[in-house]
Amino acid sequence: MSCYIVPLVEAAVVSVCRKAGVKSGFIGRHLASLELMLWGGSVMLIVDHAINGELFAWTPLEMLRVGLPMAVGLTLVWLIYALVKEKRAEKILTTK
Repeated sequence: MSCYIVPLVEAAVVSVCRKAGVKSGFIGRHLASLELMLWGGSVMLIVDHAINGELFAWTPLEMLRVGLPMAVGLTLVWLIYALVKEKRAEKILTTK
């Protein structure tokens, strides 16, 4: 299985963006958490596939069918997490 490649590439792109200095705005404030989620998930998938003997480097159909929805789903979960975190921070600031 090669479904880990899509989130791995997304993790690399997010890392490059974060290191390039994207720190302003909503996305910039929460980019580090997305980076950790993507790297962690990718490493866990690689370990899981290696243990089960299913580690392949290139199967495009699987990357499209499994990897892409997985990466999009993880990014949506991160977006919800970031929005909740922003609302909490806003609420804390307004109550003080």
